[in-house]
Amino acid sequence: MPLIAHSNLPSFERLEKQGETILSEERASHQAIRALHIGLLNMMPDSALEATERQFFRLVGRSNQVAQLYIHPFSLPSIKRGKKASEHIKSHYKSFDEIKLQGLDALIITGANVTDPDLQLAPFYNELREVVDWSYENVTSTLCSCLATHAVLEFKYKQKRSPIGKKHWGVFPHQVVDRTHPLVKGVNTRFDVPHSRHNEISRSQFDEANIKVLAASKVGVHLAVSPDLFRIVFFQGHPEYDSISLLKELKREIAIYLEGGRSDYPPFPTNYLSPQCCAILEEYKTRLIAKSASIKDFPEQLIMQTLDNTWHDSASAIINNWIGCFYQVTNEDIKLPFMESVDPQNPLGL
Repeated sequence: MPLIAHSNLPSFERLEKQGETILSEERASHQAIRALHIGLLNMMPDSALEATERQFFRLVGRSNQVAQLYIHPFSLPSIKRGKKASEHIKSHYKSFDEIKLQGLDALIITGANVTDPDLQLAPFYNELREVVDWSYENVTSTLCSCLATHAVLEFKYKQKRSPIGKKHWGVFPHQVVDRTHPLVKGVNTRFDVPHSRHNEISRSQFDEANIKVLAASKVGVHLAVSPDLFRIVFFQGHPEYDSISLLKELKREIAIYLEGGRSDYPPFPTNYLSPQCCAILEEYKTRLIAKSASIKDFPEQLIMQTLDNTWHDSASAIINNWIGCFYQVTNEDIKLPFMESVDPQNPLGL
């Protein structure tokens, strides 16, 4: 949380000039010291519904040990669900109507398993657009992950995603390209992010939409913010992923290959597995193709013990900065997005 300049100590002014967040006593006195409410629009398929839920809960919860955070999950009726997932949503999720009635300080929108580049073919397209339009007018800041980023770029900025041919799949190093924005304060200037996607919005498209890019890599933009520099935060990667997420995805892809759902054996995620793990998986592949092993023999437990997580620290720092930023400008009334003194076109006063 930000420091309060409660005296004329010169260090306060110097830190502020260096880019640290320093609030005046007058500004701090108008902040609402209350719990913060974050919506989670979970669009992931049944197989990943609860895991994605836990990933974002964990990322938000670990990032800030001071603020009291309520996370309110909801989904979209147009996403077809099986019995178990439907019961889970019915028992534990709110409807979008309930979310609108309650109000939110911030919103997270997950990705979804839609590989076709034409998002208008997705059954939830119109419902998602309704949520995005509502959030822009009623929520202090909306954080979009992967497909949600692609959808918002299309809805609001007329930038359609394109297929990239070879899937970006693995853990990739990223460079902070704008070190002055509050979202990357205290974040390593280089940090890793997992990606798993068949489509992209290119750097030139972000630039054309006047969207500020904060971090990028050889596989493209990861972190960016809307032209007002805060009301929409874009992730093109998956910093919420657990250490084992890509391993489980590899196992699912192998199962699809065995069932005839894809013609080629899936490649290993880039920069994710040690040479020893690759050797183990190559041996497993040989046995699998020779029909002397099955998907039940996938060496998941053995490999899990060796996986490194090289992205959660930076992900937590960015999420903590995001929470701190919307805490500073959100209205005491949860149904209003900003304090009266805040300019919606430049909410952080940058």
